[in-house]
Amino acid sequence: MMKDKRQDIIDAAIIVLNSDFSAGLDLIAERAGVHKRTLHLHFKSRQELIDSCKQDMMITCQQAMTDAYEASTIPTKQLELMLYAGIDCGAKYAFLNKLYGRGAYSQVADEEKNGTFDTIKHRWFKIIEQLQQEQIINHQLSIAWIYTLFGGMITNTIDAATSGDVAPNDIKSFAWYSFSRSIGL
Repeated sequence: MMKDKRQDIIDAAIIVLNSDFSAGLDLIAERAGVHKRTLHLHFKSRQELIDSCKQDMMITCQQAMTDAYEASTIPTKQLELMLYAGIDCGAKYAFLNKLYGRGAYSQVADEEKNGTFDTIKHRWFKIIEQLQQEQIINHQLSIAWIYTLFGGMITNTIDAATSGDVAPNDIKSFAWYSFSRSIGL
């Protein structure tokens, strides 16, 4: 039961902090349907709660990207589904993306050298390498550039969805069309 309450608080924090990052713990506790003391039983500080939200994001997004990758064996379809998964995760955890950002390609490449490379990122890079080897994506575009475009497309899609200026039913197809054309697919 304790674990469920903890997750309820994390879920509430994600919703509340996406709307207003400066919101207090009492608002999060209210959204979670718990007393502020109960919240403090699980999280000693606001930062500990934010760190738990970040951990939740890492687990959830890793699974969503893995599921997207494994949903097809066709590299372009894998890339498309991974973009959609990135958009969904980015939207759900928008306040964390603004707070922490995402790693640059050079940081990811360093992680690979140090043996801490994330499996899903490794798969993503392998897709790009394969598409370049098959001359589907031009070699003039570096993987670092394509990685930046991918992340930027996720951010721009979330921003467009949040603004309300683009129809929700069109947003993902517009994102894929824009990203795929930008890399020559």
